[in-house]
Formats: sequence, structure tokens, C-alpha cells
Amino acid sequence: MKSWMVEFFGAWAHEIVFLHVFSAIIWVGGMIAIRLAVHPNLQMIEDPKVRLGRTLAITGKFFNIVIPFILIIILTAVIMAVGLGFRAAAVDTSGNVISETAYITYQYVHVKEVIWMVMAANFSWMYLKRRKAQKLFDKGELPAAKAMVAVIPKVLLPVNIVLGIAAIWLGITLRGL
Repeated sequence: MKSWMVEFFGAWAHEIVFLHVFSAIIWVGGMIAIRLAVHPNLQMIEDPKVRLGRTLAITGKFFNIVIPFILIIILTAVIMAVGLGFRAAAVDTSGNVISETAYITYQYVHVKEVIWMVMAANFSWMYLKRRKAQKLFDKGELPAAKAMVAVIPKVLLPVNIVLGIAAIWLGITLRGL
């Protein structure tokens, strides 16, 4: 599998990096747009039922749009990490450090992978909370639906935005190493 990923990355490096960066732009940029442009404007809707309905519709559509991009980020990250040989350059088969510089780079790769995985877990939590809120909304339980979805723009979305910006910064840092 490892040799296949190295060959695959060697043949398709440009496309793989493009898909990774493009997917990050869609996901992180979309979250920024939702939080900083869409959410404040939704708050201007006076009717609470309409406001909550629009919020659930917009987040539902956005979440479904970004799921494939999240999967692409994870898949391309694994292909790049193996294909670029970060581990092979950093440690030997026994786990002994070959190069301190390569080992530091390898650690950055791990940090970036952890950030994307935390973001994916946080996204999953947002997705499930929104889905539960939709079910409550559909049953007419507006206060419970609102309470279920309220944590998304206040906490979960901002956390993913900050983590996404950090992951993008680390990606740029890795390209320069």
C-alpha cells in the first residue's frame, strides 16, 4: 500500500495538492462565510420560527456540501504524508531518528493531521446536533430545537474556523520546509 501511495502521489502530486487545498478553502472559507456573514443576517429575522427554520436549512445544505470535501482533505492528507516520505526521511525502520530537521517536519505533519481529525470530529458533532435540532423543529418543539443548535455558531463553528486557519498555516509552513 505504501509503495502504491508513493507512486500515486508521484504521478498525481499537482492534482492531489490542489484537491487538498481547494477542499480546505471550501470548508474553512464556507465556515467563515456562514459565521461572519450569514449568521448575523439570520439574526435580523424577527419571527423566531422562520429564523430557526432558515438556520437549519442553510446549515443542513452547507454541511451536506462540505462532507465530500472533508473526506477529500483526509484522503489527500494521508496520500501526501506517505507519498512525500516524511516518515522515511525522519526515522529508520526501528524508529531511530535519522535527521532532526526531517523529524521536526514529520511532527508538523502529525500536528496538522490531528487538527484536521479534531475538526472532522467537531464537524460530526455539529452535524448530529443540527440533525437532532431539525427533528425537534419538525415536531414543533422550537425552544428545544433552538437550544440544540445554539452551540454551533457560538462555540463549535468558531473552534473549527480557528483550527482550520491553523491547519492551513501549517500546510504552508510544510510546503516551505
